[in-house]
Amino acid sequence: MSNVYRIIPVFVPHKGCPFDCVFCNQKKITGLSTDVTKENVEETVKEYIRTIPDCNEELEIAFYGGSFTAIDMGTQEELLEVAYRYKNKGLIDRIRLSTRPDYIDYKRLSLLKKYQVDTIELGVQSMDEGVLKKSNRGHTSNHVREAVELIREYKFNLGVQMMLGLPGDNKEKSLYTGIEIIKLKPDFVRIYPTLVVKDTYLEKLNDNGKYKPLSLNEAIDISSELLMLFKYYGITVIRIGLQPSENITLDGDVVAGPFHPAIRQLVESRVYREVLNQYFSENVYSEDIVIGINKKMISTFVGQKKENIKYIKEKYNISNIKVISEEIDKDCINIYMNEAKDHIVIKDYIQLYLEKRNLLSKVEYK
Repeated sequence: MSNVYRIIPVFVPHKGCPFDCVFCNQKKITGLSTDVTKENVEETVKEYIRTIPDCNEELEIAFYGGSFTAIDMGTQEELLEVAYRYKNKGLIDRIRLSTRPDYIDYKRLSLLKKYQVDTIELGVQSMDEGVLKKSNRGHTSNHVREAVELIREYKFNLGVQMMLGLPGDNKEKSLYTGIEIIKLKPDFVRIYPTLVVKDTYLEKLNDNGKYKPLSLNEAIDISSELLMLFKYYGITVIRIGLQPSENITLDGDVVAGPFHPAIRQLVESRVYREVLNQYFSENVYSEDIVIGINKKMISTFVGQKKENIKYIKEKYNISNIKVISEEIDKDCINIYMNEAKDHIVIKDYIQLYLEKRNLLSKVEYK
């Protein structure tokens, strides 16, 4: 799969899904309240193709929102036929959809294969049975494993979505979910800290004091360890947190929870901080240090309001840390002190961190 492409989003809000998960209000999340027809798909694709400038990026039609394979099979075919027609003409390159693990079977996958769907994203959310039950997901972790096995048999690209901070969840259970997802060997993952959205059962639980959302710092802490785990095992994390929109803001339809428009950057900054912690806890260092990093990563590396630099200076009593831009791989850092240079490979220090947390031994990855 190419990493450079544009998505043509087609939202099918709650279409076909037989359950009301405690956190879900697809009408609020997508900003749509009506069912999508084949005419809607046609109009959306035409408009995007008309307005997208000529470039080398590939185009992908993505059916988001509801559980696509839970839709009536005839309606699925009508929607897919439009996408397939554009793909067959060479006007788009890929087709993606998201769905539930308990609505994956041979019949449905055969239909998706017929219309050349490339990628299936499974809304796994959690692999803990208690969390799934309290969230009213309506499926078990075994449904996930069985669905993945079928998807792999049909040779689709596999994406997995997980959530943190659901009812009954905690850091240990979220990390367990991440570890179980790694065992499934997905091509990519999305990480969504749970937000309390208006007009959901979760809002009622929150209002009644029966649910406490994660703080932003807790969400960053858990997400950073998950990101390190996925990075270590070579699994791409394509998103952390819901896409900010007119609806998805703390002043809009999000009433509580760890919302931040740049949460991914905050999570990546935390990873850098832990890497620096591992390095300085095991090396002799001077009072004056220069750190070289890829110029595109400097803002993330230093952290918001330079919090990473302040943290390391205070913790290790370093007088001065200067960060400079270098022509260096994004996954490496150069540290200069006492006229010496250390070249750090970030993955090596992620490994040290995960080993100390006893997380790698739980994966049993084959």
